[in-house]
Amino acid sequence: MIDGRQRDTDIGRYRGPALALAVIGAAIAGLGYYRNPVEFFTAYLFAFLFFWGVSLGSLAIAMLHALTGGEWGYSIRRQLEAAYSTLPLVAVLFIPLAFGLEVLYPWARESLVATDPVLQKKAAYLNPTAWEARAVGYFVLWLGLALAMNRFSVNESIVTRQRRLALLAGPGLVIWVLTVTFAAVDWVMSLEPNWSSSMYGVLFVAAQGVSGLALAILVTSRLREREPWREVAQTSRLHDLGNLLLAFVMFWTYVVFMQFLIIWSGNLPEETPWYLRRIHGGWQWIVLALAAFHFALPFLLLLSRNLKRHPRRLAAVATTLLAMRLVDLYWLVMPAFFPALSFGWIDAAVLLGLGGLWSWAYLGQLESRSARVALDIAELQESTEGAIHATV
Repeated sequence: MIDGRQRDTDIGRYRGPALALAVIGAAIAGLGYYRNPVEFFTAYLFAFLFFWGVSLGSLAIAMLHALTGGEWGYSIRRQLEAAYSTLPLVAVLFIPLAFGLEVLYPWARESLVATDPVLQKKAAYLNPTAWEARAVGYFVLWLGLALAMNRFSVNESIVTRQRRLALLAGPGLVIWVLTVTFAAVDWVMSLEPNWSSSMYGVLFVAAQGVSGLALAILVTSRLREREPWREVAQTSRLHDLGNLLLAFVMFWTYVVFMQFLIIWSGNLPEETPWYLRRIHGGWQWIVLALAAFHFALPFLLLLSRNLKRHPRRLAAVATTLLAMRLVDLYWLVMPAFFPALSFGWIDAAVLLGLGGLWSWAYLGQLESRSARVALDIAELQESTEGAIHATV
């Protein structure tokens, strides 16, 4: 048996290397900013979107469990909490994007708006002041939900805790879907403001579900051999998590395919160029990679009962999906600026800097929550005893 102090040290020992990587990445990225601001801000947006998606997707999965219940959620509850508790850091990391508005978004350039009738019609919505005000509103709502979820999750009464979390999670999921939809339009779709898709926000909703759940499964698979995580991360619950991950992969694939089918079959000149930019210049290889490793391979593997009950194999699938989330975001953002596929040192430096900083914060949150697993164990025992009494 490993005591609490040893458990925390085991998790926390990775924080130093993560912070070191963050400092190195930030230093190199700073050089990239002075050398090429366009590459810097596009790389920053791409990296930010990934960690924003993981944090917010984790909040959504936590609210889903609070609303529906089920033993599967107890094995990842604290991992999800640790991820969405990084949202204050994510809010701070968003600030640099406000300084790159004119670099990233055509609608932020007054000279271009003055000559483009389409941008003039959208100016009431797409303008720097409104964009920043909406961003503040999004983060206020997300931080409020995260704070409330954290506060209710440690209530001493199990019945009270479950009831309050469920009451919060219902409207919370509605808020999540709506705010993610508008944020996706503001931050990503408006990179090419002459193009639009009514399914774009749903695409990000599905993608965040994949991101948050994949990270939770990966971390759970690594922690399940340690106390106290072993008592909640049982094989049967990993199997349930694998089924849920399969559902999110299928949901993401459905949304991606339907958006493509509707736009491509419509063949409208203001819509198809968005896809044309993303199937030429080497970007077509990204499409093939996403089809193979974000859908086909995970779909086939997650159909296997044996794989979902094997922690290392399930973790490998989760890792692949997290990597594909990075690839997908790169494909969504970069063709708006660069006609040919490339991944430069600035992209790598920014990703390293933000990734190291986010990981440092996440590990700190996870370290502080190992003691709360005892609450999950007690709640599981009580629910099991209640089910037995009900059966008798």
